[in-house]
Amino acid sequence: MEIKVGITHVNREVAVESESTPEEIQAALTEAIASGGFLTLVDDKGRKVLIPASGIAYIDLGAEHVRAVGFGAI
Repeated sequence: MEIKVGITHVNREVAVESESTPEEIQAALTEAIASGGFLTLVDDKGRKVLIPASGIAYIDLGAEHVRAVGFGAI
């Protein structure tokens, strides 16, 4: 699933492709905001992205399976 995170005072959003469910992301965001800590996202390759919860403007949870583009999609 594609996750886009908008950060206050930053023009570009952070995009992460993850295997997490929307419920897991929502729970992690709620915990990060409550504790004043960091939202930790793990992408599908195992890399971690840490975002300060106080700086998150929005989170866009995309479709779980993105349609493939190109000749390999046939």
